[in-house]
Amino acid sequence: MTACSSSGGYPSLAQRDVERVSGTASAAPGDSGQAAPALPPASADLVTRLAGLVKIAEQADRQFQSNRPAAERASAAAGSTGSDSWSVASVALAKLESSRSSGMTALAELDVLYADARDKAPVEETPEVKAIADARAQVAALLDAQDKVLAGLAGRLRT
Repeated sequence: MTACSSSGGYPSLAQRDVERVSGTASAAPGDSGQAAPALPPASADLVTRLAGLVKIAEQADRQFQSNRPAAERASAAAGSTGSDSWSVASVALAKLESSRSSGMTALAELDVLYADARDKAPVEETPEVKAIADARAQVAALLDAQDKVLAGLAGRLRT
């Protein structure tokens, strides 16, 4: 026994004539397939903001690179887990990780800017989207290189 069943007639789900596509379309008079006009460049305010975020990430990378030799020396000299030398290496690695925090913050802000720009133009590659994507790629490349260094040093401490 079904609760919602009835023996009444239902409309057909078959395609109706009105739903069939027919006809032809032609270009409007005078429209000879000209390219759309170029969009204006990204605003000066956005370009300045992006340059500032990239600069922050570059400064964080310089700090990371200055802390890197000490972390590499400490991790190379690290003894077994829990030893004094292992603890020193762990602290040096933590200092190295924290030196990149402002770069991570810059990347997060670029991600928000990119998402907002994509919300405004989800399909079109606007100058704003391109400028943000370029800045984001620069910052992400710095952080990716730092991630590789950190992973290598952390791997030494685990063994």
